[in-house]
Amino acid sequence: MKYLRVFAVLAVSVLAFGAWAALHGQGASSDNGVAGATYLTTITNATNGAFSSRSLVTVHPDHSFAAVDSGQGGPGVLFSSQQGNWESAPGGGIIARTLDFSFPSAGIVRVDYNFTTTNAQQVAGTITLTVFPLTSDPLDGGGTVVGTFNFTGTRVAVP
Repeated sequence: MKYLRVFAVLAVSVLAFGAWAALHGQGASSDNGVAGATYLTTITNATNGAFSSRSLVTVHPDHSFAAVDSGQGGPGVLFSSQQGNWESAPGGGIIARTLDFSFPSAGIVRVDYNFTTTNAQQVAGTITLTVFPLTSDPLDGGGTVVGTFNFTGTRVAVP
């Protein structure tokens, strides 16, 4: 009888875990298939449409987000790669927030991404750059918006 109780508790635990995993597993977000993908993007100035740069953005399944931009090495401004997080946006799409550091002035730039088009093969949206002094908190509002950009991207795929 004791073994039957142990077996029953074990069976209920396995079923409960299976139900939880089905409802709350990694694939349960409304990311439209972008999680786990890297996109090659073209970035243009939102005001005049002029080409700004190309970048690689990676939307990780664990909700971390990374970007490497062709403009990082200058000649105008030197800045680091961007790292941050993303989440599903109300009404579809995703939003991401990253930080990078500018050199030699050692400032912080908050880069806010708004993905308005998301699917497994294409992304598009807007980017807002907000600058902060190194000693400021870039996560607590404020800062100075220095640019708004549009982006479109295509998934980097293995042939």
